[in-house]
Amino acid sequence: MGKDRKSDIPAPGISRRDFFRNSTAGALSTGLLTQARGETAEMDAFVGPGPAPIELKINGRSHRLELEPRVTLLDALRNRLDITGAKRVCDRGTCGACTILLDGKAVYACSVLAIDAQGLEIETVESLGTPDRLHPVQSAFVKHDALQCGFCTPGFVVVAKAFLDEHPKATRKEIEKGLGGNLCRCGTYAGIREALLELTGKGERDA
Repeated sequence: MGKDRKSDIPAPGISRRDFFRNSTAGALSTGLLTQARGETAEMDAFVGPGPAPIELKINGRSHRLELEPRVTLLDALRNRLDITGAKRVCDRGTCGACTILLDGKAVYACSVLAIDAQGLEIETVESLGTPDRLHPVQSAFVKHDALQCGFCTPGFVVVAKAFLDEHPKATRKEIEKGLGGNLCRCGTYAGIREALLELTGKGERDA
């Protein structure tokens, strides 16, 4: 009986030797690529502008800081200056808990870079009143029970102050629209509206 010669017939497609050769080369290149990516990621962690000197005018006082350009005004206030009235909640420019005033305009502090706030008048809720001498908006909030947990309250007080400065005779609908950028998880909207309606001199019937 003759010797079986099937093993001598080349297999279709790639040979076993080529398969192992290509697999080894592929594994080697993948390893090198992974290593290169790891080194690049490690390098990226240290690449970028460092802290720069900036000056912020907050509640009538000047503050000199060394901050990276990426630092938000909210982080500068809370983490570097211990001015904590503006609260961090969503950190996405949605809830309004971090509302402050820039040249009298209500803005979200989490959406403003500290470096871009230079030369502007920055006012936080701390500038509006004291426990012994509340701002009229604060007094109205207390009177109408317009707060519960209080976390959103500083932002509402600030935006209410800015809104009433521009619309001292606002109606209920105008108040609802004007404060629409601030959210309260406790649902104190009714008390907030009543507080502002009192300050505009409008009652329930003529609101």
